[in-house]
Amino acid sequence: MDRLNRVKQIFDESIALKTEAAFALGPKIVEAADSILKCLMENNKVMSCGNGGSAADAQHFSSEMLNRFERERPGLAAIALTTDASTITSVANDYQFADIFSKQIRALGRPGDVVLAFSTSGESNNIVAAIDAAHDQDARVIMVSGRDGGEAARSLAEGDVEIRVPSSSTARIQEVHLMIVHCICDLIDDHLLGYSD
Repeated sequence: MDRLNRVKQIFDESIALKTEAAFALGPKIVEAADSILKCLMENNKVMSCGNGGSAADAQHFSSEMLNRFERERPGLAAIALTTDASTITSVANDYQFADIFSKQIRALGRPGDVVLAFSTSGESNNIVAAIDAAHDQDARVIMVSGRDGGEAARSLAEGDVEIRVPSSSTARIQEVHLMIVHCICDLIDDHLLGYSD
């Protein structure tokens, strides 16, 4: 296959998965946005986490909340647990890498908060530990996943939300995760600022 056709094939695969996900995941995305809105309206916060590309998604969400999405509004309470290198490396060094998010959630989390966790596989030990810590703090979990949801999906409790992308390709899953972030941000802004065209 020549390189231009390969590029077109990648675009086609991404478009097909996004189209499928729009129908399959729409209700869960709305439920997640409503959960985050409830959290924020009750003066609570969203703590986001993930590894690698999923860390970038966690930070992307947090930046859209703290600064702005597409319209001007006051900042909203969101913390990316992936950004403090001193905390992450000290926890990983003194304890284990699996604790880098859970220790932060146990220190910062309060009842009514939301933990927004990203994992393409659902098999990251630190994401599973973050979910357990969220439950201990009476925080609700929104899990944005892929594949079969992994151990993270099996760790969810009643009232949590899983948005599972129907794919086994890490790259395609991550592309849809970014769409999910933007959909949630848009729904939050529309609720707070009124619907826009």
